[in-house]
Amino acid sequence: MTDYKYWLDVIKKFLILLISILLIYVGFKISIFYIPFLIAFAISLLIEPLIKFCMRKFKMKRKLSAILIFIIILSIIIGLIVWGAITLFTEATNFLGNINFYFDKITKESQSLITRFNFDKIKISDELKTIFQNSSNDFIQTASEWVKNILTNLLNVITSLPTVGLYIVITILALYFMCTDKIYMLDQLEHHLPEKWVKKLSKHIKAIAKSLGCYLKAQMKLVLISFVISLIGLYIFSISGMNIKYPLMIAIGIAIVDALPIFGSGTVMVPWAIISAFNGDIRLGVAILILWIIMCVVRQIIEPKIVSGQIGIHPIFTLIAMYTGFRFLGFIGMFVGPIALIILKNIYEVRIDRGFVKSIFEKDC
Repeated sequence: MTDYKYWLDVIKKFLILLISILLIYVGFKISIFYIPFLIAFAISLLIEPLIKFCMRKFKMKRKLSAILIFIIILSIIIGLIVWGAITLFTEATNFLGNINFYFDKITKESQSLITRFNFDKIKISDELKTIFQNSSNDFIQTASEWVKNILTNLLNVITSLPTVGLYIVITILALYFMCTDKIYMLDQLEHHLPEKWVKKLSKHIKAIAKSLGCYLKAQMKLVLISFVISLIGLYIFSISGMNIKYPLMIAIGIAIVDALPIFGSGTVMVPWAIISAFNGDIRLGVAILILWIIMCVVRQIIEPKIVSGQIGIHPIFTLIAMYTGFRFLGFIGMFVGPIALIILKNIYEVRIDRGFVKSIFEKDC
């Protein structure tokens, strides 16, 4: 009888864990479905301090303060959307028109490098050399198709004015209501949930909201800072006559990589600087390295002020979470994986402190 109860308890713990993972997975799927509201929520988190500042400084009521900040932010957002859409459309169209030339050049450079490499020193057979050459060509071709698909989809999104317009309008309206009626929404949510749920979930929700909210807000601010610095730097290089043809696209790419935990902007910028220098454009290579150093210094100065504390997860587990997310959800999963890991860590913090597997198979005290 004791063994029966013990194994029933173990199975119950496993089921709770599986249900938690499933709920997080479904939650992210729902978030992607309701992406306008998710974007509005993210922006509302960023501007909440400004609303509170106006309330304190100018003795305004929340609604008036929220409307004032909303109008200012909305004007900035609309301006950035118009400029970004036009610039992205121009850069993406030009890049797609020249993509075959760029990848032909990369193919020739890689073949030239393989030809110059002395395979005799490491005693590689002609068959392996041919396989290596074919594999590199296949990789470049696959990368070319991948970039083409991304840019084509991007152009389709930009040119789908009715759909994009609807998303923008819904996002703006959602942002307005989230800013002006935040307290009402929270009261309604608490009112419609069962009291037992509120009591049981409040502890976990507060902990998750604190750690995950701080993490996301900090990452958004840091990525935005990296994007702005890289964009300004790349435009300066372009105006100075350096070989920078697509500053906005490159800055967005750097920001996306910088948003990935563990990786950082150096993953893109350091290899780019080295390749530029090897191709004879030493001026551009040095300029990119200087820009990367500036970004790193600014990040090191600002990061301690923005990030209040560490999330307490070792990089190897973050890497595993990124890989798992990628396998399940594709590229976006690389961002989702670490977020899911933070949520699970907060939910099962007590069990993790005890030893996760041990806490499942040992009897609760």
